[in-house]
Amino acid sequence: MENKKAPIFTMLVVVLIVGSALYKQIDFKTMRVEKPALAILYTVTLLFATFVLVKNYSNKVEK
Repeated sequence: MENKKAPIFTMLVVVLIVGSALYKQIDFKTMRVEKPALAILYTVTLLFATFVLVKNYSNKVEK
């Protein structure tokens, strides 16, 4: 069975969109977020997409 990998371009788009949405949620004067539950979901998604990108990049470097 073939090893399936997430496309780099798709994960890069996800990182950019979710990162900008998370950045817009933060109020830097008070260091709080507008919707904490949504910010947690954005953070988890951002970390997962970044992990996939780093893992895919490190696999390409090894080969």
